[in-house]
Amino acid sequence: MKAYLTQVLQQVLQEIDGVPETFTPEFEKPGNPAYGDLATNVALQLARVLKRPPRALADELAKRLRALLDARRIAAVEVAGPGFLNFRFAPDYLAQVLADILAAGDQYGRSNVGQGKPALVEYVSANPTGPLTVGHGRNAVLGDTIANLLDWIGYRVTREYYFNDAGRQMRILGESVRARYLALVDPTLPTKKIQVAEGEWVEVPESFPEDGYLGEYIIDIARMLYERHGDALCKTVDVAPFKEAAEAVIFADIRRTLERLGIRMDSYYNEHTLYENGKIWEVVEALRAKGYIYEKDGAVWFRTTALGKEQDTVLIKQTGEPTYRLPDIAYHITKFERGFVRIVDVFGADHIATYPDVLRALEVLGYDVRKVDVVIYQFVTLVRGGEPVKMSTRRATYVTLDELIDEVGEDVTRFFFLMRSPNTHLEFDLDLAREASEKNPVFYLQYAHARICSIMRKAAEVGLEERPNPNLTLLRHEAEQGLIKELMRFPEVIQEAAQTYEPHRLAVYLREVAVAFTKFYDQCRIIGEDEPLALARLALARAAQRVLANGLRVLGISAPERM
Repeated sequence: MKAYLTQVLQQVLQEIDGVPETFTPEFEKPGNPAYGDLATNVALQLARVLKRPPRALADELAKRLRALLDARRIAAVEVAGPGFLNFRFAPDYLAQVLADILAAGDQYGRSNVGQGKPALVEYVSANPTGPLTVGHGRNAVLGDTIANLLDWIGYRVTREYYFNDAGRQMRILGESVRARYLALVDPTLPTKKIQVAEGEWVEVPESFPEDGYLGEYIIDIARMLYERHGDALCKTVDVAPFKEAAEAVIFADIRRTLERLGIRMDSYYNEHTLYENGKIWEVVEALRAKGYIYEKDGAVWFRTTALGKEQDTVLIKQTGEPTYRLPDIAYHITKFERGFVRIVDVFGADHIATYPDVLRALEVLGYDVRKVDVVIYQFVTLVRGGEPVKMSTRRATYVTLDELIDEVGEDVTRFFFLMRSPNTHLEFDLDLAREASEKNPVFYLQYAHARICSIMRKAAEVGLEERPNPNLTLLRHEAEQGLIKELMRFPEVIQEAAQTYEPHRLAVYLREVAVAFTKFYDQCRIIGEDEPLALARLALARAAQRVLANGLRVLGISAPERM
């Protein structure tokens, strides 16, 4: 409907002298239903440009629109306040919309905006040094849902996990496992204490690296190696066997955790590949050829001050080890080389200062950075009783994603990570998450879906069976039409959530659907009405059930038929 009204209004505006050619009207759903179904402030926007009173301009636009708009779709065009244009949908149009929703079924909400073009969403991308934490959880669920949304608007989506199994972190991981292994072989080896928090110390083998990994999972991996090899690895100088064993165990653990949330990656990209194929060094030489590389104090610098940054940026340290930015630049070049036309990176707030350097380098090297969108999400605080809490963990000083899922369940975990804007700090209320009542927002949506399924079963029990082509024009009650108007917004909400990378828009919308359905069911009886009206209302209930099911599917959440 917005597209139709935009087209007709632009046709009217073209006939008025002085309207800028680039002007595009916008429509919004009024907060108060008394002001119609859609509204625009186009007269207020253009009044100053055209040097005309906004109310008079709105009256003229309304008159012209009434002559052009299809009365079967728009019942009324009204002028309100200082010059707002309000539009009311025709009841027969709403009946046709409902028929279209029912015909589309589980495909309702899909569109072809993306035209099958390839899109890449990179998310999680945690190195295999330990189990996924609550922070990784928000990244994983946000990225996965963004991928779902892009798929629903017609992109051919690849979900990718980028990781590094080499470098300093992985070496320390191997050294941590080796120290624990040696202690299992010989429990009499000397130990030392490492402080992990104020007043908190952990006893570790003396050979344990100062910044080593302290989680219980390290001991589990060491124990596995001891059970397999006995003391045969004691004289192994190379840390590789310990590192490789840890990587295999941890990555398997990461995959299991993601699968619990319904997340499956299409591809895994190893940073080490960029060293093997030389792309890292190709980036340095390409930037050098453009005049953006120089050497100082034994390090290699990227001249970012020439690109608007206050300071230049180190790409290769004095030790010869690249900083994170260099392989990230090379990795993003591969995204372009693989033909992706829409590239989405999901990063935590700690990346906010680093990713612009990657974009600067890509732009210097001639890549269209408009194809790259970076979604920055804020961090998560677990709250119980209104106070931040640290859940007990056998893993170390953080809370694992598995522990959170164990406490509140997969569906609640996903929904709570999605119900706030990514750029908002998330307080994950564990008390609310465990609540099995309508106070819990995901329970409320699932209950609404299950309730409709129950209504369908009860209707069938009394012989009221769904039939093709019910008389939907009978649905004239305010609550009936209000529900249809909510359901017809679903494709638009999907598109907006996909284009803005804000899945919480869909979560908020689904609650509005559930509220509109409750109002409809409270005011409009199904069983016991005359059969034509009962069948029409049953069809409306089915459409609401379909929208809830489709929306929950996009969010990656189950839609139970019984609760």
